[in-house]
Amino acid sequence: MSTIKKIMDKSTQTEFDKKVLSAVQHLHAYTKHRLYIAESTGVLPKNMYSSNDIIDEGIAKYYSKGINIDLEAMAIKLQLFKIVDNDLNELLKKEAFHKNTQSTSTILEEELDGLEEKFTLDADMDYVMNEDLEDISYQQNNKKQLFLYDDKDASVINAFEMEDISSQHAKKLLGKFYTWLPMNVTNIVDLFIFGKLSFEEIAKIKDIEIKRIEKIFESVQRSFRKNLP
Repeated sequence: MSTIKKIMDKSTQTEFDKKVLSAVQHLHAYTKHRLYIAESTGVLPKNMYSSNDIIDEGIAKYYSKGINIDLEAMAIKLQLFKIVDNDLNELLKKEAFHKNTQSTSTILEEELDGLEEKFTLDADMDYVMNEDLEDISYQQNNKKQLFLYDDKDASVINAFEMEDISSQHAKKLLGKFYTWLPMNVTNIVDLFIFGKLSFEEIAKIKDIEIKRIEKIFESVQRSFRKNLP
């Protein structure tokens, strides 16, 4: 029996279990979308991994470390997100050979010492030059366009406060969003949009400063606007 099924058992369920389950809804939306993007961009083989399995393993890890029954629901949620997010990142690193482009995660951080002012740290692995992040079309080239489902389009549009945009060009721009930007930039965006987390909560999960999260998000937002007709 999976860990999720065990804690869903009403006969043995505790208040702590209920707090854990309350985090699963947004965790599923986030994990499912990250897998979808990774498969669509060629990082992961299709249908090899499921959000249920990844989340179940994450919850099992969480319980195995020992629990604090007095924790608030939000604290539990952030800890679960951190575990699952780390597991997803490790999975993407492991399967990166399926993609025909060199991952910037192979660049050692020490090689960039002294160049920090020229680079934006897009989460805790990937780096991109500041001027490149300002114009996300720098990676456009001939990459295959990734079309999102309509509800996902709406989620991204709402998150970037672009409700006034309805042109076909905007839809195409959103379709290429996940092929233009490094995975760790879209990782942060997805934690906000699909994980329903605040910048402060994302900063705790990624162990980076809030102002960096804000800067990345604002840069992507400006880039959307800049690339619209």
